[in-house]
Amino acid sequence: MVLLFSHSLMSEQEEEARERWGVGRFAALPAELQERWSQIPPEGPFPADWLDPIWNWIEQETVPGDLVLVHGEPGAILLAVAWCRRHGRIPLYATTRREYTSVPRPDGGVENRHVFRHVQFREYPSLPDDTGTPRSD
Repeated sequence: MVLLFSHSLMSEQEEEARERWGVGRFAALPAELQERWSQIPPEGPFPADWLDPIWNWIEQETVPGDLVLVHGEPGAILLAVAWCRRHGRIPLYATTRREYTSVPRPDGGVENRHVFRHVQFREYPSLPDDTGTPRSD
């Protein structure tokens, strides 16, 4: 599984990837590509060619049918999922459950706590065609 995101996998995520998805190896981006994925220029139009070195690396590291866990800047996610589909890779994302508590503080304030728990990996859905109907790739 290629890890196309900016943080580390939780133990629950590694366990699910191995048991449910049959993952035997996790491949993180090399440092210079990780920096590129994490620091997409926010100014102006989306710099699509900025990601070309990442696509080249994924193509060298994977074969069709391999999993790619994609999380990040929304425009980059869109392009990554499209790249995976065109090249036969399977783009996944992690779903979470948010546990919320509100705790009164002695000073009269309220402290809100949000704990995110991994639920599962899910394949990105196919985009709808021009009629709004999901495609069945």
